[in-house]
Amino acid sequence: MITSHNDSTYTIKEIDGVKVHYLPVKYHNDMGFIKRVLSFFKFVRKAKRLAKKIERIDHAYITSTPLTVGLIGIWLKKNLKINYTFEVRDLWPTAPIEIGAIKGAFFKKRLYRLEAKIYKHADKIVALSPGMRDWIKKVVPEKDVFMIPNMADCQFFVKEIKDPELIELYHVKKPFVVTYLGSIGATNHLEFLLDIAQEAKLADLNIDFKIVGEGSQLQSIKLQTYLKKLTNVEFIGHQNKEGVKRILNITDASYVSFADLPVLATNSPNKLFDSLASGKLTIVNTPGWTKDMVEQYKCGFYADPHKPKEFVSKLKPYLEERDSLEAAKNNARSLAESLYSKKLQIDKLVKVLNNENQIQANENEVYILTA
Repeated sequence: MITSHNDSTYTIKEIDGVKVHYLPVKYHNDMGFIKRVLSFFKFVRKAKRLAKKIERIDHAYITSTPLTVGLIGIWLKKNLKINYTFEVRDLWPTAPIEIGAIKGAFFKKRLYRLEAKIYKHADKIVALSPGMRDWIKKVVPEKDVFMIPNMADCQFFVKEIKDPELIELYHVKKPFVVTYLGSIGATNHLEFLLDIAQEAKLADLNIDFKIVGEGSQLQSIKLQTYLKKLTNVEFIGHQNKEGVKRILNITDASYVSFADLPVLATNSPNKLFDSLASGKLTIVNTPGWTKDMVEQYKCGFYADPHKPKEFVSKLKPYLEERDSLEAAKNNARSLAESLYSKKLQIDKLVKVLNNENQIQANENEVYILTA
């Protein structure tokens, strides 16, 4: 596996039997657009150089974002005769264009051409959601596109009762906790959650809100929380996987937040699957496939981000009827196990790779390149 880190040196580690090459390419959420683009191309250049030195690459599994990692696949295919599968984790360039990070008709046109070129040269394409798959099929209708969403780690994350020590550690004062886990950036628009917290406070609901993570908008969100005097909101810094598990232990409902942009309704957020595996009431604010999922399997609900009162009214039954809450939590865990478990998703991916190349997965290396 080839990826990057913020250290200044090239490093190789073995993790769970996988050799991981860490290229020294600095990247963080506070970077401006130009610096991010420079980092993207620096990774492409260094990954190409490293690929030349690796003695045996049978197939490349290239996962975006950013879109520029696809340039590595095109280069591998043209120069080293190595085929690649391209995994689409976010729709680029559509996402940054809708957010407003990319402007100019000429630049947009060139990026859309690059997107199409990367798809066309890929042997197979993996999309993380139905919406992504549908978009890609419009761009390259002749290509096979497989839908394999993010996985739920049902062995690591489990449904469990709240730990009194963790309740004390995370300053839980109310009997019900709503938690946001993830990046705190423009695409997440956590102003929506602050509106909900304000409405919950006005309704005198016995709820704590936890915001867990970091990002470019963290200080802005903290300032707004202070100005609105939202004493029911607490911030917890970035957590590793163990930390996420601890916080989910004291959580009753997880809130998955995105800005109100069409492209973001196609996302397949990791924290949603962590929430399902942990057996949590799962609340989403995008009208896409995740809305359909939580409603169909009765493990949560969709709340219009522009209607915080609607959130409160939909949450109240779960506050008042613990049996309803417990049923939703059980449904979440069952959904994770039956449709999104790690084993199921890996089995799907292995089938894609085997069908593509008629190879035995355990006999060949698949190098994953990700910025």
